[in-house]
Amino acid sequence: MMSKPDPKEASDFLAANPGIVQIQAFLTDPSGVARGKVLRPEELVPAYRDARPLPCSIESLDILGADVLETGLVWEEGDSDRPCYPVAGTLTHAPWNEVPTAQLILQSFERDGSPTPADPRHALARCVSSLQALGFTPVVAIELEFYLIDRKSLRKGKPMPAVAPNGFRPSDLQAYLMQDLEDFSGFLNDVFAGTKKMGLPARTLISEYAPGQFEIVLAHCADAMRAADDAVLYKRLVKGVADAHGYVATFMAKPYADYSGSGMHVHVSLADETSGNLFAGAGELTPSLRHAIGGLEQTMAESMAIFAPNANSYRRFRKNSYAPLAPAWAVDNRSVPLRVTAGKPETRHLEHRVCGADANPYVALAVVLAAIAEGIENRIEPSAPVVGDGYGQKEATLPMNWWRALEVARGSDFLKRRLGDGFTNIFLTIKEAECDRFFAAVSDLDFDWYLRNS
Repeated sequence: MMSKPDPKEASDFLAANPGIVQIQAFLTDPSGVARGKVLRPEELVPAYRDARPLPCSIESLDILGADVLETGLVWEEGDSDRPCYPVAGTLTHAPWNEVPTAQLILQSFERDGSPTPADPRHALARCVSSLQALGFTPVVAIELEFYLIDRKSLRKGKPMPAVAPNGFRPSDLQAYLMQDLEDFSGFLNDVFAGTKKMGLPARTLISEYAPGQFEIVLAHCADAMRAADDAVLYKRLVKGVADAHGYVATFMAKPYADYSGSGMHVHVSLADETSGNLFAGAGELTPSLRHAIGGLEQTMAESMAIFAPNANSYRRFRKNSYAPLAPAWAVDNRSVPLRVTAGKPETRHLEHRVCGADANPYVALAVVLAAIAEGIENRIEPSAPVVGDGYGQKEATLPMNWWRALEVARGSDFLKRRLGDGFTNIFLTIKEAECDRFFAAVSDLDFDWYLRNS
């Protein structure tokens, strides 16, 4: 039921930050887009106490912000308001703004106090609760890769890597290149300063396997809801700081055909009252880890529409691309979608490598945790571990295009049971409408391929 935050959090924040001019209050729609309002300081405490109204159609919008009437959330509801309460603990700074600005995450409720079915944060809460009912606490970290794009190149219609302040534009793969980190140190230092001001647990920074591609790791968290909130806030920070530096940061799955895509890797383990890590061990897989892998493998195909929610998402999935083509697992092997980490036994966890960086963190994490619960509850056994090249050993069986992934997801009993009928139907209805609109458009490639050759 409705969760009301303590208004003291708001009053304490304003007292500690008297210079704040505005507060960006937003919720995340099913596609992962932040939508909301800008409040003035005098409106913050009342928002905590009485909620802020937002139209129910906000959860019916496609990636471009257009109503998807088929969701039933527009005219059938008279586009009526729903009370949206701040999420406790998410009131923080938005340090990239010139005007002193705060921000907070909202979640939507029905007028009777029940969770709004279409709010993706509630879908995650449902899956976390399922694991907690089994006696487990998920411990989660989310890694997000992103590209820095040259803003001028976007205006010309051909995205290119950003030019560093020293005048150099990265143009080679150069994985883990320290020079790239130095060239863009001004931007990266401001991102780290922002994470500190916002209370985000930023850790390792690396230059990824493409020019202008970076990744900053967020630390493991024993609060899965908070881990997803942090991922959402982190994406806003990266985009905001990039804009302040004259760049465009994108979490698009595949901005360049010739370079690697950007993934969202979910690191997860389970704890209970007796152990801080039920996946820990140096030899055989523990029962909980074994069954978690089994559940993730069994449900991977029907979950692809969640992990890869857009047309562009499917351009990541190619052989030898570090993106998977078939359910599989291995120990310390990045050619498979489920990687059991090496290292000290007590640090063992599972790295889920399927999602694109364009996936909604709430929904993607919800499905990962749901699959783990499915595996443990039903004692699902995993396949044999891959040794060596997973691409050469496993036939591609995952849906490799958007419309097929949506068809498989539409027939999934697993998604309906775990995410809820309401959310699953609304999410897929939005994405089916987007898919239809996307492929109805005539692109430049259509003319290049077919205008004179047909």
